[in-house]
Parts: sequence; structure tokens; C-alpha cells
Amino acid sequence: MFFYDPTYLCFMAPGFLLVLLASWYVNSAYNKWSQVRVRSGLTGAQAAQRLISSGGLSGVTIQGIGGNLTDNYDPRTKVLNLSQGVANVPSVASVAIAAHELGHAMQDNDGYLPLRFRAALVPAVNIGSWLGWIMIFAGLLLRMANLAWLGVLVFSGGAVFALATLPVELNASARAKELLATTGIVAGEDEQAGVNNVLNAAALTYVAGLAAALLQLLYFVSLVSGMGGRRR
Repeated sequence: MFFYDPTYLCFMAPGFLLVLLASWYVNSAYNKWSQVRVRSGLTGAQAAQRLISSGGLSGVTIQGIGGNLTDNYDPRTKVLNLSQGVANVPSVASVAIAAHELGHAMQDNDGYLPLRFRAALVPAVNIGSWLGWIMIFAGLLLRMANLAWLGVLVFSGGAVFALATLPVELNASARAKELLATTGIVAGEDEQAGVNNVLNAAALTYVAGLAAALLQLLYFVSLVSGMGGRRR
């Protein structure tokens, strides 16, 4: 019965809408600026290689990855994974995305505390994302409030992770904008505006993710809080 609770939709509808809008915005910005050739003529992979050299990140390597907008930096292997649309295209969007991921590499190299904190949360979040809601529903079915509240606490790790992600992503974007400007990979207000558009759109997806995580957590809090009323 919990899976068909209309209250869940009431809680989650704003989050779902924000996620959809953020997805539309990031795809719109990427599609627009991926068609605008950057004056430096560098592809995303070439821009990344230049930034690796200028930033002294000799241990970072670049490799291709499948998909669209799947670009990421893996701190465990020091590998920058770039999708074909970013790695092989000399566009404003490509260099913006590549520089953003290099921003994460710089954070890793600098021992950036928020990045370390987020990485430390990963094991707990991976477990809590499925164990938490099982504990909540078991507690509700068995009328065990302590178990249900413990489930809420375990499940809340996802919201904490989403919150911890925001400063990491915003800082990576700030580093990217500075890197592209100081190295001359982007030039002129129009290209800088394009970089800002792409990176700001990407940042909105993390805001939307945080909102959705908080709303889902609030739903479970309201569900467990109502246990006393259902017993009466």
C-alpha cells in the first residue's frame, strides 16, 4: 500500500518537475553551444591535455567513454573520461565540459576537503539507498517506530550526499571558467557566456537532485511521524 500512496506524489511532484526542467535546460544549453566552434580550435580532449600540462597534473590521463554527457573524472584511477561529443569536437560546450572535469582533477590533486567528504560518504550512501527504505517499511508494517526512524536516518545519507555534491560541482565549474580564461582556450565575451550557460545549466541538475532527495526524505519523515496517529 505504501507504493501507491498519493501523498508520495504530492511530496515528489515539485522535485520531479524541477529534475525535468533541469534536464531540459542542460540539454538545451549543450545542444546550442556544441554547435558553436571555439576560436582556439581545440577539441575537448585537446583542451583537457593543455590544462593537464599547464596545471601540473601529470598523473591524469584521458580516455574515451560511450554515451552522451557521460563525462567524468575518476579520482581512483586519475582518469578523465570524455564522451565522443566532447573529446572530438572543437566547440564551446566541449571545452567547458572538459575543463569542468579537469576542475575535479585539480580538487583531487589539491586534497579539496568537500571532495574528500563526498567520497567518504559513498559506501554509506550505496548501502543506505536500499537498506533505509526497507527498514522504514519494515518498521511501519511491524509497528516498530525505532526501526522506522533508524531507517529514516540511514536513508538520509542520500540527501546528505546530494548536499555535499553542490559545493564540489560549483567549485569545479569556477575552476573551469578561470582555467579556460587564463589559458586562452576561450576568448571573448560570447564564448565566456557560452561556457557560463553550459556550466550553470549543469549546476542546476545538482540543485534539482538535492531538492528531490530532500522531498523524498521529508515524505518518509511524515510517514513515520504518522505512526502514532494510525495506532489510535
